[in-house]
Amino acid sequence: MSSSTAIILAAGLGTRLKSKVPKPLHRLGGRPMVRLLLDACEAAGFGRIVVVAGPELGFDPMRKAAAPHAVVVQAERLGTAHAALMAADALASTDGEAIILYGDVPLVSSGTLSTMVARRREAGAGLALLGFTPDDPAQYGRVVLEADGSVARIVEWRDASAEERAVTLCNAGLFCAPAPDMLRWLRAVGNDNAKGEYYLTDIVALARAEGVRVAVAEAPADEVLGINSRAELAAAEAALQKRLRAAAMEAGATLIAPETVFLAADTVLAPDVTVHPHVVFGPGVRVAEGAVIHSFSHLEEATVAAGATIGPYARLRPGAAVGEGAHVGNFVELKNTVLGPGAKANHLSYLGDSEIGPGANIGAGTITCNYDGYGKYRTVIGAGAFIGSNAALVAPVSIGAGAIVAAGSTITSDVGSDALAFGRARQEERPGRARDFREAAKARKLAGKTAKEG
Repeated sequence: MSSSTAIILAAGLGTRLKSKVPKPLHRLGGRPMVRLLLDACEAAGFGRIVVVAGPELGFDPMRKAAAPHAVVVQAERLGTAHAALMAADALASTDGEAIILYGDVPLVSSGTLSTMVARRREAGAGLALLGFTPDDPAQYGRVVLEADGSVARIVEWRDASAEERAVTLCNAGLFCAPAPDMLRWLRAVGNDNAKGEYYLTDIVALARAEGVRVAVAEAPADEVLGINSRAELAAAEAALQKRLRAAAMEAGATLIAPETVFLAADTVLAPDVTVHPHVVFGPGVRVAEGAVIHSFSHLEEATVAAGATIGPYARLRPGAAVGEGAHVGNFVELKNTVLGPGAKANHLSYLGDSEIGPGANIGAGTITCNYDGYGKYRTVIGAGAFIGSNAALVAPVSIGAGAIVAAGSTITSDVGSDALAFGRARQEERPGRARDFREAAKARKLAGKTAKEG
């Protein structure tokens, strides 16, 4: 497959989404739709992948999403076969398999792509297409088979007879063939139709006219969901989440209430990880063996080491790394912060741009003051240090190993190892002044009421 080419047609406008974001860049599982297809093609072993984009779809964002793969532009939208021909140079230099996919059918798995190729070869066919059997065939194009199981033709619903509409095998729109044949058929497609467009499905008739056998491989219906509206985008997200949850549990993670856990396409949960209800994983999260993620936590671009405990109500932002056996508790937020092995931040804290040593204890209400309005600065807390409740650590600052910072302190200078640091005003007591305050306040209130009534 290293000499093979995959072409992803991603030039659609997606007007029904009512969005300025190009349709192939809308996200599923935290990733652009086109990236899901790229990942599937890579996993299936396609050596070259080309994305065909539209001229107004934001070439630079598409190129970034597709990197390191090539992006070519379909300047005029003259149909799906015309779009595929934008990758003619890639096809011409490919002597292996060629496969064509759609950017708005993003849930096709690598296994299905491999099955298509294998099915074509096993059936002795020169062309293979992907079919599916939905619960409601509705107005999908039908795949009509010969008696021997090969494909006779594809019939669009509007052109189908009553007998053909009774067929339940539908066309998903994906095709694979040897690259030289695919290129020849694409160039032979005409546009003698009501819209004057070049349709990819016409390659079936061209292959048949040459006496080429056409095979069909079937995919689960939830892999070939097309996305043209926000409702269909939500349906695809639901289908992807179901797949991701099943894969996570199959790999050994425990999801106590799977339907309430939302995973990114690249979330990695090791065996014996436990995820409680209502947890959201953004992109770039890896959780090691035996860690526990409690309810209502949100993790993104973060790593959690073995045996660590997160939440409930914790937030790990990009750059957060929680060490082995460490604790991140209620309403604690970490950003670009390393929490060392066995360290604890159990309550109501913000720890940004910081490095916290093994076994350190961060008291409730602690914040690292990492931003002065112009730049970000780091806080370093040594192993075994104890930071008292409601402490503000003004970066850049370093707290030595084994040091204690008294509760309520504002620390602006480095603290040495094993030192006790205070950074708060001295407490002062004035006997009787609370009573005097109350009496004066009552008198003012009474005077105000009397004046209003007068």
